[in-house]
Amino acid sequence: MSRARRLFADIGPLRESPDFRRLWAGTTLSAVGGALTTFVRRTFIPSLLPADQVAAGLALSRLSFYIMLTAGPALAGLIAAVPGLGLRACYLADAASFAGSLYGVARLPALPRRAAAARPGPRAVAAGVRYIGRSRVLAGAFLADLNATIFGLPVALFPAINAERFGGNPRTLGLFTAAIGVGGLVSGVLSGPVGRITRPGRAMLWAVAVWGAAFAGFAAAKTLWLTLVMLAIAGAADTFTVVFRGTIVQQTTPDEFRGRVTAAEYVVGVSGGQLGNLEAGALGSLTSPALSAPSGGLATIAGAIAVGLVLPAFARYRAQPHTPPQPSSPVPVAPATGPGS
Repeated sequence: MSRARRLFADIGPLRESPDFRRLWAGTTLSAVGGALTTFVRRTFIPSLLPADQVAAGLALSRLSFYIMLTAGPALAGLIAAVPGLGLRACYLADAASFAGSLYGVARLPALPRRAAAARPGPRAVAAGVRYIGRSRVLAGAFLADLNATIFGLPVALFPAINAERFGGNPRTLGLFTAAIGVGGLVSGVLSGPVGRITRPGRAMLWAVAVWGAAFAGFAAAKTLWLTLVMLAIAGAADTFTVVFRGTIVQQTTPDEFRGRVTAAEYVVGVSGGQLGNLEAGALGSLTSPALSAPSGGLATIAGAIAVGLVLPAFARYRAQPHTPPQPSSPVPVAPATGPGS
């Protein structure tokens, strides 16, 4: 049995461990909290920035994510390596940082509620789903993202591929994730021209195709340096994909549906990655990680072509020109009455 297959076989007994159950429960609660906050946080960007700066704001948000992805594990490693601290100190530092962020959020001024905003409830959710179904552009953006994450995100295979090619060295495994973060950081810093692209739908399809090709190259690479280069290219393509998707969502969604559509965007982004890990792990256990990763990358390229052909309105979508924001009041003003009104 190869090292990769032994790694898959050793996961089963861990599920019976009490520590594993506690870790699973804590991760689940963390995911629930993230789901409740992330889509709300994303609605701030279009509310605070003019239309021509939304793409730059989304790129800056993505840049902060990749800074966390790159610096977070390195900082955790330094804290864990200090004698007497270990992993408990890492979790304590994480809790302290969240306490500071909660204080900062509590000090933010409240955004005025728009008069067109719907009351929360099942009817509001159903209306948002119907709106997404009627919009070919939004449907294309969500399908393109799901195609990229379900078929072209073999993160679950990283330990198996590392064990098969590089002897299971934990430093090498850490470099896999760091390479994606470095690629995302570089593309985030150089993302200024993104806001001037007039066809974000077509650009998103190209970014998805590059994402799939990079992971196919990652699966075929035999040397460590080429493996890391392919992962860095994938991280760069991911930044552009997320920025284009977010720009399309914010530009094509009216204010009364913005929160619900942004919530759907978050669900698409998170669920696609998890389904992608499930797909890659299942196919890797049935065949081999060396076959699962490249087939997923090639399927991503084919899916991007299919989305462009089936939904041509998405590929032809042009970014909306900037219009100066109109002043609004959270309290509706009664119409004037009487002579000359």
